[in-house]
Amino acid sequence: MNRPPVEIVAAIISDGEGRTLLVRKRGTSAFMQPGGKREPGEDDIAALARELREELGCELIADSVVLAGEFRAPAANEQGREVVAQVYRVDVEGEPRAQAEIDDAVWIDPATPGAIELAPLTRDIVLPMLVGTASA
Repeated sequence: MNRPPVEIVAAIISDGEGRTLLVRKRGTSAFMQPGGKREPGEDDIAALARELREELGCELIADSVVLAGEFRAPAANEQGREVVAQVYRVDVEGEPRAQAEIDDAVWIDPATPGAIELAPLTRDIVLPMLVGTASA
């Protein structure tokens, strides 16, 4: 029997140099977009704002939110499961810093991420989308 997908919200946060922010959760090896699962009763934006506050100590700028799309990919940290992600481009106030369950936060160039392990959603969908947008 197939297990249901993990439903998440994820943020694409970029800086003025065209880099994007990735995070790695404690006890895992893959870097991914910040975000996470919705709490009961939360809509996407409320969940994303909460996750960014808890994980990175920064505030979502509400009028910056733009839906990039809904995407499916193998889950990075749950073997045999899939994630269904609502991915949003957002701006934040404050300097993002790893906290709570986040062990590391890095800014990478989407075209040349370097020798880090990337979650399938990030590697196969988000970074190629950012590179396509950047070169358009």
